[in-house]
Amino acid sequence: MSNEILFSPCQLGRIELRNRVVMAPMTRNRSINNVPGDIAATYYAQRAEAGLIITEGTSPSPNGLGYARIPGLFNTTHARAWKNVTDAVHGKGGHIFVQLMHTGRASHPGNLPRGARILAPSAVVLESEIWVDPDGNQPAALPEAMTATDIESTIEEYVRSSELAIEAGFDGVELHGANGYLIEQFLNTASNQRNDAWGGTIENRIRFAVEIARRTAARIGGDRLGIRVSPYGVFNGMVSDATTEDVFESLARQLSVIGLAYIHVVDHSSMGAPEVKPSVKRKLRDAFSGKLILAGGYDRDSAEAALNEKRADLIAFARKFLANPRLVTLLRENKPLHEPDFATFYTPGEKGYTDYPV
Repeated sequence: MSNEILFSPCQLGRIELRNRVVMAPMTRNRSINNVPGDIAATYYAQRAEAGLIITEGTSPSPNGLGYARIPGLFNTTHARAWKNVTDAVHGKGGHIFVQLMHTGRASHPGNLPRGARILAPSAVVLESEIWVDPDGNQPAALPEAMTATDIESTIEEYVRSSELAIEAGFDGVELHGANGYLIEQFLNTASNQRNDAWGGTIENRIRFAVEIARRTAARIGGDRLGIRVSPYGVFNGMVSDATTEDVFESLARQLSVIGLAYIHVVDHSSMGAPEVKPSVKRKLRDAFSGKLILAGGYDRDSAEAALNEKRADLIAFARKFLANPRLVTLLRENKPLHEPDFATFYTPGEKGYTDYPV
């Protein structure tokens, strides 16, 4: 049934996607010295039949490289390496956004380049462990509370990284405002205990995200910009409270005024995390005039239902795409899917990365 909505075109900002299947961002830890190599170009090109690919989390700053072997996008070396990736995807007729992810307090000095600092809204340590090559899991380090100057510099790092992304051939940029990384660290009271203009009230807690979006949209166009959020998420020490839905509704309303292309809502309840309540998804849908992407354990039927019921415009798939490079074809033809190899999710090299059946 090729006439299903999932396989129909969709206008997203200034590009037309050939289907509504999105490859979700997935951390893969393959970028030696934080530079994506030739295997990254192969990996993404293999999956280019997705309507839209969103890359793994990519740091806009040396300070944001909190995990081992994650890519950066803050200098010309990074931009040249990513140009190989975007060329490979475009050569297969695909579209690709880069996800900008600053790890903030989810970090360890052993993963950072010399001179980089672990920054967060407040000096509140993440009660978790971070993998460090070659030492293994280590306790996350105590972050420095960001000064007003640090906040200003970091916002500009996102903006400059977004400009580099366009120079590198990306079709757009997704801001990672989910999963307990820096943008969500400002949104969430577990990590933001400030009492200045960047903390306390809902308006102040969303300010960091809004300022990054506003300045980036002014530089590259709101129609080339999206954001990922995870209301009710618990990853990286996030907590929910009575203001959770109001925070995301207020954020969506402001991002709508700025003119972002999409909001991408991740729901990890299929993996045992708390449910992202339908109420907050409805509020985001109503408050935001752009496209809504939903992610979280979808199969073909549940994806089609969400699109038919207008709960979403696009559906993102993660692990299914990892193990099934030609996922769109397999879904369209109702073919069985390969299972991913969990042991190779975050290891270096081609195994579990570019060697799944194409």
